[in-house]
Amino acid sequence: MKQMFLRLERATTALSMYFACAMLAMAAGLGVFQILTRFVLEKPAEWTEVLIRFSLIWMVFMGIPMAFRQGAMVSVDVLYRWASDRHKRVLDAVVMLASLLLIAVIIIVGWDYSQRGRVQTIIGLEDYSMFWAYIAMPVGGLFAVLGIVGNFLDPKRLELETAQ
Repeated sequence: MKQMFLRLERATTALSMYFACAMLAMAAGLGVFQILTRFVLEKPAEWTEVLIRFSLIWMVFMGIPMAFRQGAMVSVDVLYRWASDRHKRVLDAVVMLASLLLIAVIIIVGWDYSQRGRVQTIIGLEDYSMFWAYIAMPVGGLFAVLGIVGNFLDPKRLELETAQ
């Protein structure tokens, strides 16, 4: 069961990371397009600024699961280095529960925002509602839950391995 969950978690975390990378590429491409239209063609495309902002929001929330999976989000390095082996596992459990609580708040608040944002249109893209921007919080949060539990079941402490 544990291995099956970890396979699912690896697949979903990889998917979220690919999506986050695509959003970064989209933001960069739109930034270049915006510079060309504004300064070369002297006809700015207002919608690019909005899409850059939203792609960066999606990039952050879809990149969070990988950070959790690698153990890089909640940094308790000093406590972890001082703790005995038995206490390290207790510390892992406390960090996991605190992280899950934070993500639960993000999911709940994000879902509420996305529902309220259905009636609000995006400036520059009036045909679309703010729902598509706000839904990044609960979607990224759901992917992060899998990363948090995956890190608890199969800990990776990449920030401790590279620290001096």
